[in-house]
Amino acid sequence: MFDEPNLVSSAGLVPVLVLAESAGLRMLAEQHLTVPTDKGANAGWKVTSLVGGMVAGADSIDDMRLLRHGGMGRLFARTYSPSTLGSFLRSFRFGHVRQLDAVAARFLAGLAARSPLLAGAGTVLVDVDDTIIEVHGYAKQGAGFGYSKVRGLNALLATAASAESAPVVVAQRLRRGAANSARGAKRLVADAVKTVARVTPGRSVLLRADSAFYGRDIIGAATRAGVQVSVTVKQDVRVKAAIGGIGEDAWTPIAYRDAVYDQSSGRWVSRAEVAEIAYVAFAARPKAQQVPGRLVVRRIPELNPNGQDGLFDMWRYHAFFTTSSLDTVAADITHRGHAIIEQVHADLKNSALAHLPSGTFTANAAWLVLAVLAFNLTRAAAALSGPQLATATTGTIRRTLIVVPARIASSARRVVLHLPHAWPWQQAWTLLLRRACAPPGQGAT
Repeated sequence: MFDEPNLVSSAGLVPVLVLAESAGLRMLAEQHLTVPTDKGANAGWKVTSLVGGMVAGADSIDDMRLLRHGGMGRLFARTYSPSTLGSFLRSFRFGHVRQLDAVAARFLAGLAARSPLLAGAGTVLVDVDDTIIEVHGYAKQGAGFGYSKVRGLNALLATAASAESAPVVVAQRLRRGAANSARGAKRLVADAVKTVARVTPGRSVLLRADSAFYGRDIIGAATRAGVQVSVTVKQDVRVKAAIGGIGEDAWTPIAYRDAVYDQSSGRWVSRAEVAEIAYVAFAARPKAQQVPGRLVVRRIPELNPNGQDGLFDMWRYHAFFTTSSLDTVAADITHRGHAIIEQVHADLKNSALAHLPSGTFTANAAWLVLAVLAFNLTRAAAALSGPQLATATTGTIRRTLIVVPARIASSARRVVLHLPHAWPWQQAWTLLLRRACAPPGQGAT
């Protein structure tokens, strides 16, 4: 029988929302959002409710009923109905979405002050890429067929990661489904760089992107901000001529796929090789718009369809432009790590971005920012729970730390949570609660 008023299905929301409150989510939303009063009253509580629902697994407005069961009203001050939260989202205009972007940037800085996000002292790797979020029905504003031939809306994201930490999202933008990949990327890159500077001041930054983002506006915006770049280039005439100018003795074998390390020579035996050559990007432009750097090229044998060796080698070339100081092999390895942003896309689509729930474009744009807030909050909670879950996916974190059943009891005027006996991740959950309740700067101890 569904008759127990003191049970909750997501006890992990307690430490997670304690962390969100201490990082300033509610206060920032109250300060920055100017949604009309009739729909936007208590904006901080409503933003926190939406983010909390997404952390617990909600991927639609109707799923926000997750927050209104059992003893949830005893644990949390405000639990809004889905209709109230839906009306709040539909009242957003473009300016309000940009205000929510500002909340996301400042909230990430608050989380970084309380958890080891972007830990370490090395270079921060910023990746930019877009993805199509499939939608259905004809009521979705802005929906269209993009490069993937799938009807949807286009989400442009920038993530930041370090060698010691998993990626977090530092900038986001929802666009029409038929938007060009680079549309609005210059502004997004500028926002991402500012956010990274706020979260990890003083550290060097390397921007990585694919060929869709190779343009003077985007690369110029990054270099003017003091950011190094590593961007794939299209194989135009000038790039092909530069590749043709690389001598045969300049190629270095790399550990690529099925490479074997030869102990006697101390080298990798591999058919993949890399080389570099000096290159000036946008050389046809005025000198002030030119960017000097290097063209790093990776070549791979072009195999015959029947698998037989040819009379002479044929190669496939992959080139990217970089201004980093890394050596050729390290630059190639680092650039290939750009694929990590695809994991973030998949993670978000397996969570809150499984749907864009409204027919109103600006409501869906706000939903994207809220999904990013929930993603970063979940990532910070995992980082506080210890090394076991520090790089886990959102689904794993939710299953082990968030969706934990509990029974509420009262003792000495205190609310006591009774969680499952022998829960496999009891130590991680307890560590998260203790660190989330710690003063700022002491969360990782």
